[in-house]
Amino acid sequence: MIAAIVFAVLIPVLIAYCYKNAYARPPNFPPGPPSLPVYGAFWIVLAHGFNDLATAFRKIGEKYNTDIIGLFMGPVPTVVVNDSKLIKEVLNREELDGRMDIILFRLRSYWKKLGIFFTDGYFWHVQRRFSLRYLRDYGFGRRDNTLETVMEGEIKEMLDIRMGGPKYPAEKEIVKGDLVYMPYYFSVPFINGMVQVLSRSTLPRSDYHALWALSRGTVLFQRSSTDMGGALSLTPWLKDVLPNYSGYNTLVKGNQYLLDFYRTLVEDALKTHDETYDRHFLDMYITKMKQEMKEVERTTYSVDQLILTCTDYTFPAASAVEFVLAMLVERLLLQPEVQDKIHEEIDRVVGRDRLPTLDDRVNMPYLEACIREQMRVDTVVPLGVPHRAMTDVKLGGYDVPEGSMISVNLTMLSMDKEIWGDPENFRPERYIKNGMLDVASDKNLPFGAGRRLCAGETYARQSMFQVFAAFMQAFSVSTADGKPLLKPAPRIQGIITTIPEFWVKLTPRT
Repeated sequence: MIAAIVFAVLIPVLIAYCYKNAYARPPNFPPGPPSLPVYGAFWIVLAHGFNDLATAFRKIGEKYNTDIIGLFMGPVPTVVVNDSKLIKEVLNREELDGRMDIILFRLRSYWKKLGIFFTDGYFWHVQRRFSLRYLRDYGFGRRDNTLETVMEGEIKEMLDIRMGGPKYPAEKEIVKGDLVYMPYYFSVPFINGMVQVLSRSTLPRSDYHALWALSRGTVLFQRSSTDMGGALSLTPWLKDVLPNYSGYNTLVKGNQYLLDFYRTLVEDALKTHDETYDRHFLDMYITKMKQEMKEVERTTYSVDQLILTCTDYTFPAASAVEFVLAMLVERLLLQPEVQDKIHEEIDRVVGRDRLPTLDDRVNMPYLEACIREQMRVDTVVPLGVPHRAMTDVKLGGYDVPEGSMISVNLTMLSMDKEIWGDPENFRPERYIKNGMLDVASDKNLPFGAGRRLCAGETYARQSMFQVFAAFMQAFSVSTADGKPLLKPAPRIQGIITTIPEFWVKLTPRT
């Protein structure tokens, strides 16, 4: 009897408590969905778009008639911005430059806060300033003759794998007769280019298998992540209880390829380091690290930090840029007239007797516009990397508490009809004015903005042009089965937008 009475009293109290907490919000917090126990609004978000969080937040914004959504992801107050103007404001406000401290970021960096992408404060300022200052000396962020020559050599090898056929076992997984496997056919020049920037060396063709493994591992990690954290970040103990089901083991496996690859390079640099002569960026960092360890009580420099710096700068080169080009290849299959226009421009500007170079870029606005349009149509990083409010801030008339997670829905910017007119159409001509590339017309932000602007933007844009121009100069593209492609493949949304790997037929342009 007593138990029944207690039960009868507790149930209403529990319901009232859950109801109160479901709608409890900080003062003047943006409108949004209620919170459920443990996971907050996470399940509600998934219900609006399980495989596409950017679309889910668009739908939620429409439901609550707001461009700024306020919700709780677990216990964390979270703001998602769908408005194009406010997106730019968030990316350019210094007090919103923080990063969240979640398991997704910790597991990739030896359970510490290391690297460049996912750190903030003094640590981030010091490490980012040093790395960018000296990486520029090796072509990261500006033109460099040595790097461009190396890239040209890597591109020639890429072309030869198809033209001359596979020479090593791993190449047989990428090229089969006149078919090549996308996006990994593009991977090596981008990754070896970054290896060149960091260590003034590249892996020979006989070791390309290591670069393809690294690319596959990075893609595995990206696809196993979600921009907003997911159940694993909200309840980290799942890694011990359900390591496979929660995705933890897959994340660790994918990330380990990059860590192991760069630990080998860094350890080799340590063994051969000479304090009187810096051969490359790794040497410059090691010299600074040893100096700081002697002179500073607490330093931000360490071997692990150097490894994570290398992995962070290689991350986009090992996954994002080749998928941009792979989706652009798919676009050529959907709209063959785009391929014809690219071929005409290459033949007119470059011809067939030499490879395109960065000097040709200014005279090839259509190809450059195609790359830009592809990054708009398929938003590269749909929700960016989550920011953290470093202090209480006012945003769009609402109050955002310190420590809140803030995400910008970049898909809303890239598909804004007021900006683009017909955003659903792939139309490279929108960036061309009077026969020249009109950079000012590109309002898209595939690399972010502000102090969190992706440091690899210049490298990515230059290398994508070099690789794709040479690729299109050499080949005509068609489907593997010879049938017209009628619709695009489904998109896979992780940290970045990818598509399922696919085979494509390449016919040499003789």
